[in-house]
Amino acid sequence: MKRVSKPQTFLFILGVLCLLLVSSSYAEAKQPNILLVMVDDMGWTDVGCFGSEIDTPNIDALAEQGVKFSDFHVSVSCSPTRSMLLSGTDNHLAGLGNMGEMLAPEQRGKPGYEGHLNDRVASLAEVLGSGGYHTYMAGKWHLGHDPESFPYARGFERSFSMLFGGASYWSDMFGMLAVHEEVAEYVLNDKRLKELPKDFYATRSFADFLIESIRANRGDGKPFLAYLAFTAPHDPMHVPEPWLSKYRGKYDDGYERLKSQRALAAKQMGLVSDSAPMPKRYHPEVYDWVTAWDSLTEEQQAIESRGMEVYAGIVNNMDYHFGRVVKFLKDIGEYDNTVVLFLSDNGPNPWYSEDYPGNRGSKWYAQFDNSIDNIGNPMSHYAYGMGWGSASAGPLDLFKMTVAEGGIRSPLIIAGPGIQSGRQADSFAYVWDIMPTILDFAGIPRPEKYKGRQLEKMMGKTLKGVLTGSTKAVYGADEVVCGEMQNGKWARQGDFKAVSVSPPYGTGIWHLYNLADDPGETKDLAGKKPETLKKLQAAWDQYAKDVGVILTK
Repeated sequence: MKRVSKPQTFLFILGVLCLLLVSSSYAEAKQPNILLVMVDDMGWTDVGCFGSEIDTPNIDALAEQGVKFSDFHVSVSCSPTRSMLLSGTDNHLAGLGNMGEMLAPEQRGKPGYEGHLNDRVASLAEVLGSGGYHTYMAGKWHLGHDPESFPYARGFERSFSMLFGGASYWSDMFGMLAVHEEVAEYVLNDKRLKELPKDFYATRSFADFLIESIRANRGDGKPFLAYLAFTAPHDPMHVPEPWLSKYRGKYDDGYERLKSQRALAAKQMGLVSDSAPMPKRYHPEVYDWVTAWDSLTEEQQAIESRGMEVYAGIVNNMDYHFGRVVKFLKDIGEYDNTVVLFLSDNGPNPWYSEDYPGNRGSKWYAQFDNSIDNIGNPMSHYAYGMGWGSASAGPLDLFKMTVAEGGIRSPLIIAGPGIQSGRQADSFAYVWDIMPTILDFAGIPRPEKYKGRQLEKMMGKTLKGVLTGSTKAVYGADEVVCGEMQNGKWARQGDFKAVSVSPPYGTGIWHLYNLADDPGETKDLAGKKPETLKKLQAAWDQYAKDVGVILTK
């Protein structure tokens, strides 16, 4: 046998080490896939890992694999949050200073109030697409109705989207409102759809489309952005069996008991302080609108309970289909290189369906059957109301369309390569931080221009340091973050929150809370800390000037 000399042996070993180093560097440099999951109108405590009794094993497993944020915030309603999610900056700069459906005369046509994602921002899909990513979307868009505002026109190479704020989950394409949204609008890439497949069910069909899109380009070496924007659990509440019947009898004790149970669970999980007080049962401005459970008749209790049973089934079903997407990624060997983000667009919905503009007493709304045996089935049009909406927020106060914590605090879970597992992050974070975080993981710089046009500066920060454990907080102790919607105002610095909840859910007066001790916003500190409140109010005034807030009369 021919012997190999020591110099040759040394060179061989050195070569192997070089190859290993190159391989390691390539692995580190490989761009991760992104699975961005947004659910609709889901309360802070509606999933198991945030204190819910609803079965959400796939979302709970994601929390065990990654980081769960206990102090993450969004806007009060759908489209403003989505504009920040996909732009990395404030909704007033991105075109959704107010929802397009709710623009006041003094706002209409003004910069930042275009009612769609404007050209002063580049969407997450546009930026990632330019950076070598495939970009797919399925689900609710709510960022524009015209062809130039379709997801396909804003960077998604494959998209199957519902353009409205809400719609039937079935193939009938019923919309939300008797006034101008009787028939929902769906688009496939750049084409409007006149009909849906007969077997269409929104949650399943959106998951199917995303899976098919990823499969179509599998193996070409490019990473992907997959944006799964479930309409669940937004009303009208629809779900098939077995989820339709699964929670029968679960909520017969009523919404007050459920709110207390959720609050206790959140405390036991360490999501809020053990000593955090509950929001007052009869909130002076709002909860007189909610009839005490024991004051309801048996028939009223039965139909109220049925609403929450169906809602729970929708959340459970959504978790199941989210799990299907995760399983698919595991089956094709892509899950370990995928950053998965899960969040809700705002807090729980406080209304019944007949409360929407134009619905009550209309011929259009009269065609639906909201009897107790039909809620959840086709041709029902039901939302679960303020009692259950309050319960879905657990220890937090109020709900969607308010800047109280119940309206703007959302569950957020992020897992993936390089992210610590099984950890809870308690530092404040905001929805405009999501896009900078994704770009950071993808190794793509924040763009200053896109296709020759100057862009608004991203106001969000990356969460990567918190996710990897290299930093504890996203924002410094002296930094103030502010927001506004529908005349509701808030400013946050550390644990202190200055807030003005607009009518009819509040008085419009500024209050001050320490959210570390009082996430339910029960103890107004404005009298004890007037200088702190004054400082935060001044910060909000400057923010409003900077982003062009136009308050309504």
